Amino acid sequence: MFTGIIEHIGAIKKIEAKKNLLVLGIDLGPLAKKVRLGDSVAVSGVCLTVSSKKAKLVNFELMKETIEKTSLRSLAVGDHVNLELALKAGSRLGGHFVTGHVDEVALIKHIGKGKNWVALRLGVSTANRKYFVPKGSVTVDGISLTVGKIGRGHIEVYLIPYTLNVTTLGLKKTGDCVNIETDILAKYLFREAL
Repeated sequence: MFTGIIEHIGAIKKIEAKKNLLVLGIDLGPLAKKVRLGDSVAVSGVCLTVSSKKAKLVNFELMKETIEKTSLRSLAVGDHVNLELALKAGSRLGGHFVTGHVDEVALIKHIGKGKNWVALRLGVSTANRKYFVPKGSVTVDGISLTVGKIGRGHIEVYLIPYTLNVTTLGLKKTGDCVNIETDILAKYLFREAL
């Protein structure tokens, strides 16, 4: 379980393709000393398990399902990812409950800019549209954000300068893909209503 509050931006240092498996080597920076083998880390919103580590370089094994269903498949050496360690019991919950289970990969359809803010328009599927509500929570590449607007086939989220500076969203361009996790509470409420 995570909160969507990014702790560090890590750099991809190695990518090793194996049959039905992709190994990502990520420089976790100061977070590396806090992780052990088997720990869960949210990597751009995807819950991954630490499979090995050497100093700051931490390896994660992505199985076929993760490769097919997340934007991590398009990473290259030198790219950057958002990182968050798993929530500890009793810790402050600054964002919202995030599982690290991606619901879909969304395309950035438009980036609107104003003085001290940015609006991202993200294409979302009809299947997941029911889980979005105005002022509700959404996780975008591991970042806890508020849904600003809901349109036909898209949602909009708004970013303050701080978020742009401490996450990878400041590096994104129109046409890039991001991982989307809808709010788990919305899923449970929708399921209960059936």
